[in-house]
Amino acid sequence: MSITVQTPDDTTIVMSRTFDAPRDLVFACHTQPEHIRHWWGRGNPLDVTLDFQVGGKWRFVEHADGQEHAFRGEVKAIDAPNGFTWTFEYEPMPGHILTENYVFTEDGGRTTVTSTSTFDSKDDRDGMLQSGMESGANESYEALDAYLLKLS
Repeated sequence: MSITVQTPDDTTIVMSRTFDAPRDLVFACHTQPEHIRHWWGRGNPLDVTLDFQVGGKWRFVEHADGQEHAFRGEVKAIDAPNGFTWTFEYEPMPGHILTENYVFTEDGGRTTVTSTSTFDSKDDRDGMLQSGMESGANESYEALDAYLLKLS
């Protein structure tokens, strides 16, 4: 199953993906370091620092192809297990900060994760679309599928 990507306007990307797992578990896998490190960086080794509370900071460093890719942000809102909002910034491109809102909905033991990314400009949104974000998100969510199987 692959992620669906939509661009409803010039500054927004909406991605959606369904998992064969209950919402509480999928939410935990998105918000707890002991789970995130198993899937978030496309399954590559990942350093995770996360203070999951409103105002808490997060930083993930993916180790891939002999390089480090660092991302960071701040938790803005939490409505467990329904969703959360945080900021997102790729450290090598400072100042391009977007807001990501995640919503988790469960139906029949399957959970759909919908993330809405809001950018400051069309250029920032288009840059993200051209960065390989969709394939990276697909790879990460495939790694999450595999990880969820190990947990069940």
